Amino acid sequence: MAAGVGTIPALVTEPRFAQHLRQRLEEAQLLDTRYRLQKVPGGSVALPVLEGKAAEQWLQDNELQGLSCRLLQIQDPVPSKAASMQPPAQKLRCELRRLLLEVGESWSEELECDVPRTWQRHGDLVLLSEDSFSAALWAKLGPVLWETVASALGAQRLAKRGRVLPDKMRSPSVTLLLGHNSWVEHVDNGIRYTFDVTKCMFSPGNITEKLRVASMQCSGEVLVDLYAGIGYFTLPYLVHAAAAFAHACEWNPHALEALKRNLALNGVQDRCQIHAGDSRQLQLRDVADRVNLGLIPSSEEGWPVACRVLKKGTGGVLHIHHNVEARPVPPVRKDEQRLPEESSSEQEDEEHRGSEEMESSGQEVLAARVRPEWWSWAEAAAARIRGLLTELHSQPWQTRILHIEAVKSYAPHVHHVVLDLECRPAPPT
Repeated sequence: MAAGVGTIPALVTEPRFAQHLRQRLEEAQLLDTRYRLQKVPGGSVALPVLEGKAAEQWLQDNELQGLSCRLLQIQDPVPSKAASMQPPAQKLRCELRRLLLEVGESWSEELECDVPRTWQRHGDLVLLSEDSFSAALWAKLGPVLWETVASALGAQRLAKRGRVLPDKMRSPSVTLLLGHNSWVEHVDNGIRYTFDVTKCMFSPGNITEKLRVASMQCSGEVLVDLYAGIGYFTLPYLVHAAAAFAHACEWNPHALEALKRNLALNGVQDRCQIHAGDSRQLQLRDVADRVNLGLIPSSEEGWPVACRVLKKGTGGVLHIHHNVEARPVPPVRKDEQRLPEESSSEQEDEEHRGSEEMESSGQEVLAARVRPEWWSWAEAAAARIRGLLTELHSQPWQTRILHIEAVKSYAPHVHHVVLDLECRPAPPT
């Protein structure tokens, strides 16, 4: 008998034999632990089994010492307590094991390593990593594999990420595995983002920077976002940081469509002008209090444009994203962990002198808090931009490092960081 919607196979026996039969089914790895044992009309007990034909064959091949049992379908089975508390990754593995058993395949270490433990969720769509489900056996299972995965993860749609395409737009290579519509909605810190997951990238690793932007005080300011994408940072500036107006630059047509939708979705479309095309050709000048340069591995090609759009009379702040390579930090040896103790008075004198030095130079304090390679890059960037501004306006400018934010690890010994750089015309001497 084929199982219908909401039905599963089960072996039915008398209540006095239920625990013995359960033990035997567990030994044979046939008990379906996703569901509870339940009573059926007539007073018998139904024990859910993983696959009807396998259970039927097991009945024929085993001597059950007088146990009276039969195979039937039970409707609307009740989930077990263990199944309802199961972590999604564990549930996914259990469901895949069950699927393989049904098609006569066995679980292996290769398959275990091939099942993802993490994924991205965008509404009812789950995005799998590119290194998952690569074993040849998965391809043989067809659409039922993706239906099983989606069901286990509580999703309606499923997609799998590929390698980022080597084009200037860093286009994603994503395949829709289950479902027909690839537009998704994602909510970060109360901001709604919608985009086509097969055409646009969304990095959850940038959430700390988006939260930091949202906490900034930008009331009355004009922002220029040179690499707006779908509005990753444009929206936090407008929605939470209260920027008065934003100029958002983007050249990817798919990201532009998402950006337009996102501005309207969050009710800020009237406070933003979109500039479609290469931001290096942007014609704006002398408008910005703040410029966001959110492009990695480097936004250096946009530095001259950022200098041009800054207000020439008052300057402003640049937020420069960059991937910086740093040597691994060597472990501290046990004999280096304890420093020589100082007397109380010597320590107080030293702290007092240190405090005075810190007050006289906030830069030294900041430099001590970040990796040397990050600080060296920041100083070089500050000097380069100071030179660009001085040349552009034919008068001296000053730059000051306000902050260096570590966003995420990008690769071994490579970190995505953001430099907050204040740029002001030098006061007349």
